[in-house]
Amino acid sequence: MAITELDYKGENLSLSYIIKNPTKEQSILFLHGWGSNKEIMQQAFGSYLNEFKHIYLDMPGFGQSPNENMILTTQDYADIVKLFLEKIAATPQAIAGHSFGGKVATLLKPDCLILLSSAGVLVPKPFSVRAKIAIFKLLKPFGVQKIRKLFVSSDAKEMNHAMYETFKNVVDEDFEHNFHNINGKALLFWGIDDTATPLWTAKKIQSIIANSKLYELAGDHFFFLNNSKYISEQIALELKDKND
Repeated sequence: MAITELDYKGENLSLSYIIKNPTKEQSILFLHGWGSNKEIMQQAFGSYLNEFKHIYLDMPGFGQSPNENMILTTQDYADIVKLFLEKIAATPQAIAGHSFGGKVATLLKPDCLILLSSAGVLVPKPFSVRAKIAIFKLLKPFGVQKIRKLFVSSDAKEMNHAMYETFKNVVDEDFEHNFHNINGKALLFWGIDDTATPLWTAKKIQSIIANSKLYELAGDHFFFLNNSKYISEQIALELKDKND
């Protein structure tokens, strides 16, 4: 594991990352989802794709990359990752992103975009969630911030103020126009039992990105942990075809 320091909009950010196979010329960047970290991505893919350099990054506010002060947007995350890649002098041939990481990867517009149950298509909230939101909004003027944890999602309960505000910035984004801007190759891997980003959202993204392939695999939102060998094989084939 390594740490690098970046200045972003006047704030010093300390980013934790891992590089595997450092002598390889071609590289793949792996971006985790919301509330996750680089270790889960390394756990999935670290044993495969050995012809490539692997770059695993904790984005600000996750894993061992703290964020106590900055309220960020998805574009901020993409800009920070771009600065990070410049700092370590890396130009990945592919970027793989899980869930929220898929949105960040999309903004970076790599030659080969790998989406693992990516967020970015708005999914209607269940009635129970909509009811909680409505009740919270009604009570908020009466000073009920103390009971915020009763209303927010499990993804947000333990966040500091900056990350909670960041969560509100990124949680309900419609990224369809960003998917339209992808001109390169896109590989979409999805869990058929995913309820966080359902399979129908993958089919919508596939219909938007012209040069895309969809792989429907067994599992839920973290399907890639049990399908990493197959996913890695397909990535290797696609990148080999591109280079031939």
